[in-house]
Amino acid sequence: MTKALIKDSNSSPSLIQRPSMDRRGFLSTVSIGSAALAFGLTGKAHAQSTRGIEGYMAPELVMDYWIDGDGKPSSFSVEKERGKWVFLKCFQNWCPGCHSSGFPTLKAFSDEFFGHPKVAIAGIQTVFEGYSTNTVDAVRELQLRYDLPIVMGHDPGNQDTHDVPTTMRNYRTGGTPWLILINPDGVVVYNGFHVNPDKLIEYVGNQIA
Repeated sequence: MTKALIKDSNSSPSLIQRPSMDRRGFLSTVSIGSAALAFGLTGKAHAQSTRGIEGYMAPELVMDYWIDGDGKPSSFSVEKERGKWVFLKCFQNWCPGCHSSGFPTLKAFSDEFFGHPKVAIAGIQTVFEGYSTNTVDAVRELQLRYDLPIVMGHDPGNQDTHDVPTTMRNYRTGGTPWLILINPDGVVVYNGFHVNPDKLIEYVGNQIA
């Protein structure tokens, strides 16, 4: 493995491992650009994104609060899900785009793949604003509202210092709603605000067939 230091002017640097270019790593990496097209995104729109860590190893999630589909304390680990396609959806309770497109995409993906042995799904409330609305209690409320059986977590930033949540910093997300797709090798193959949910489901379905 080689290492790269990813820096962002609005967040602290994060040390991420970049996959080496052996044959397996090469085949994983060449599929990254095609993933954006497969999800129904134009090349121009995808190229304009300066966020995310596409092509890099996915860092572990560092969070204290997780609940399962029944609202009971749980956990989620990107590392432990290695070998599966991992779908992460970042949201905030007061985010209009999350309700208009983010949660419908998450719901459709969950309805299709929840419980599949080759797919892991988690929703994360990454709070960087609206602290009185994007609360820890809202995670369970949203889980019930959208009938989501998946694991969901709460990653708050610091209201006093305005530091962004760890998930946002490590994955360099651009806000909410934000989607992250990680392949079985642990490499982030897509990250962005929006996808075509039907094409996303088709893409992942083809990978696990």
